[in-house]
Amino acid sequence: MAISREQEEILIKKSIEAAPGAYVPYSDFHVGACVLGEDGNFYTGFNIENVSYGATTCGEQAAVISMLTNSSCRKIKALAVAAGNSCDSMPCGICRQFLCEFVESPEVPIYSVAMDGRYMVKPFSEVMPYAFMNFEKDGTDK
Repeated sequence: MAISREQEEILIKKSIEAAPGAYVPYSDFHVGACVLGEDGNFYTGFNIENVSYGATTCGEQAAVISMLTNSSCRKIKALAVAAGNSCDSMPCGICRQFLCEFVESPEVPIYSVAMDGRYMVKPFSEVMPYAFMNFEKDGTDK
């Protein structure tokens, strides 16, 4: 699944721009995320920590929730996650399963972005191998 170079640049830039807004009083680890929806629009989010760690919302989840609440869009064409000084911060396990509901296909590109703009990109199928999901259009298992 390819996106245009312009879309890629916007996705990366918006993920970096989202990170400073994170509410991270416990870890001080800012994560920004940007989703390119099937509608061609960009939706951002950041991580929101809670003293009860299980109640924390990851940046990736916040970006998807932004897409879901601000459009009729239900599928992700690409996702960028910006955090830290290296480009190896991929979504956590819970986020990977959460994303299974919304990625358009196993080839959806997932960008891991360093705050200086360097990035690594992998298809969702490599980020979440053997995912518990179903890409069938009619929702039935084959």
